[in-house]
Amino acid sequence: MITASFYTEGKKLTGFQVEGHSGLADAGEDILCAAVTSAVRLSECAVNDVLGLEAGVKVKAEKALISLKIPGGLSQQNDSFCQTLLTALMLYFSRLQEEYPKNIIVMEV
Repeated sequence: MITASFYTEGKKLTGFQVEGHSGLADAGEDILCAAVTSAVRLSECAVNDVLGLEAGVKVKAEKALISLKIPGGLSQQNDSFCQTLLTALMLYFSRLQEEYPKNIIVMEV
């Protein structure tokens, strides 16, 4: 099962951690893992490469884990963008959870 945890401070999302494999299909054929991986990579590229924020990203391949932490002290524009991005990612994963409830769980922590 994939576990997607979204971190909050007050009402703000500060990052996420995604861990595990969906078990929906064999490696290389799993559409749910591909969808999650693609969304995570897009989010990381948007924050680090487009905005140039250098968010803290940790990858542990042996645990099938990736996490991203949004840096503090952002301009209002960058903060707003990051909030929109993380909210959209959480909503997307929640919709995947509705479709595949045995394979992905989404939570706020």
